[in-house]
Amino acid sequence: MVDQSKITVARLAEMKRAGTPIAMLTAYDAGMAGVFDAAGIDCILVGDSLGNVIQGRDSTVPVTVDHMAYHVECVRRGARRAMLIGDMPFLSYSSESVAIETARTLMQAGAEMVKLEGGSAVVDIVSRLSGLGVPVCGHLGLTPQSVHQLSGYRVQARAPEARARLIEEAGALERAGCAMLVLECIPRGLAAEVAANLGIPVIGIGAGARVDGQVLVSYDALGIGSGRRPRFVRDFLAGSESVDAAVRAFVAAVRERRFPADDESYADPS
Repeated sequence: MVDQSKITVARLAEMKRAGTPIAMLTAYDAGMAGVFDAAGIDCILVGDSLGNVIQGRDSTVPVTVDHMAYHVECVRRGARRAMLIGDMPFLSYSSESVAIETARTLMQAGAEMVKLEGGSAVVDIVSRLSGLGVPVCGHLGLTPQSVHQLSGYRVQARAPEARARLIEEAGALERAGCAMLVLECIPRGLAAEVAANLGIPVIGIGAGARVDGQVLVSYDALGIGSGRRPRFVRDFLAGSESVDAAVRAFVAAVRERRFPADDESYADPS
């Protein structure tokens, strides 16, 4: 039986303190959002990954604020229990004024939290948004909007200096007011250290099991699409009789820390 009480920022913080892992999936439409909500997903991310899986693009860079607002509105109609998070797309938070306008658009479309990528470059923006009452989720490690600068999708923060920088930036984001942090494609020991040191929930994607929750792109979690899949992806629809059953299997695997396994994450350099 799924607890039907509404997921809020305070509830997510309670889940971290209680050691209850948080289950998050992306969604882009009302129908799937309703299925995910009923199956016990705690957070639904309307990700700019819609550029890849919905629009068929090679990166998230072409996604606009209008695209995001449309899909947030759609998902809002299907989600009731889950916390709804909207991605702030490429260069939509290049200054405080631009970020405020983007956040206003997404929150008025139905988002309950916004997510942005980056560390020191966005600390002041996080502080400004949180000061205005906007819950903010940070995102460090592999940041897809910077894929061209990063020269592709690859594991981040392996070198000692990059590791130290990520730890410092995670702390700075929390101090600036972030309510949650996503870590993508970093060594699992580093992710565990960050999660242990922060008071806010830390959600991993390709960051090992010793964080406060897991997120996957729903198309990946349901085995939709072709081509080479990242190591951290597991097809939960395989062996399940329905999408609902697959999502419930994902939630159970996250809660019990059976996902990700070690071979679905990245070891720290020796």
